[in-house]
Amino acid sequence: MSSVSRSVSLIVLCLALAACSSGPAGRPPAAVPVRVTAAERRDVPVAVRAIGNVEAFQTVTLRSQVEGQLAQVRFKEGDEVRAGDLLFVIDPGPFQAALDQAKANLVRVEAQATNAAVQERRMTELAKSGIVSRDEWDRAHTEAATAAASVEAAKAAVENAKLQLGFCYIRSPLEGRIGRLLVNQGNLVKANDTQLATINQMKPIYVTFTVPEKELPAIRQWNAAHPLTTHVAFPAGGDPIVGELSFIDNRVDTTTGTVLLKAVFANADEALWPGQFVNVTLTLTTERDVVVVPAPTVQTGQEGPYLFVVKPDSTVEYRPVKVERTEGQDAVVASGLEPGERVVTTGFVRLAPGVSVTVEDSAPAPERVGDAR
Repeated sequence: MSSVSRSVSLIVLCLALAACSSGPAGRPPAAVPVRVTAAERRDVPVAVRAIGNVEAFQTVTLRSQVEGQLAQVRFKEGDEVRAGDLLFVIDPGPFQAALDQAKANLVRVEAQATNAAVQERRMTELAKSGIVSRDEWDRAHTEAATAAASVEAAKAAVENAKLQLGFCYIRSPLEGRIGRLLVNQGNLVKANDTQLATINQMKPIYVTFTVPEKELPAIRQWNAAHPLTTHVAFPAGGDPIVGELSFIDNRVDTTTGTVLLKAVFANADEALWPGQFVNVTLTLTTERDVVVVPAPTVQTGQEGPYLFVVKPDSTVEYRPVKVERTEGQDAVVASGLEPGERVVTTGFVRLAPGVSVTVEDSAPAPERVGDAR
């Protein structure tokens, strides 16, 4: 036996002798008041826990595709917007003028093309009669083809001018919530450069989190069998929000030994907000009919985990147990304890095997100490 073990045993023996001799001569030592709870047999989920971060389902940064003066802002910062809502208007005047010019040019080249086609038909008839030469007919044919091509180019210029005019009206590409205004009305914006605002889609919404790579095989196995339920809760408390695992990254981060996962939540009430940190519980499966006690009732001694069990004669028994795992506030006991047995939840420092106890009514959160033998 090591010197530490001998010292601990001596201290425990002294405490036990002191407890035995504390009462008046001829009287048994006073019973130790404790609170207890009964071991239960129930279903316990197998879960992985992590810290997660809320992310928008989609994020769009609005920019202008044309250069011009920002003429109108059609929303208030923080508004909820729908797909197709008009948000910004770039001064359309110069672009409307360019469209009108393109249309006028189309009318001109169409007239020229019509005249060239008439000249081509006339020269064709004259060429058949031998009145004009082949070179003159070729020239008329080329002019007609060139005029027809000019018409097509003018039509394309009209369509481009319409497109540029359409870019003056910036609409929301998705449903979501718009952030702060980055450019005020009246400022000049540059094409494909100036950021105007950002929209985050929040219904549904993602929560991203990482788990150790050792958890990956079990997660993949159970995720292939059925969609994995994911709960998130805020550090400050409140009811958990239920979602579903939607994404497992295709690689393990070699610097941290973790893998990235995403869960999706309907978020109809917008309880989850991009950027928040939340506690994530990913449920893999459920173990049926296992023996469970509150985790703080399990003490740790030199020989491993143990419990104090209250026997029918109101004395306590030191009971070594094998704990399979801890799930939240519960410890799953693999062996050493039967359902219904009463385990001590408070008063461990005054207990030793065989000590008499008095069971009190309510049980607060159990204290946790080291080996109390």
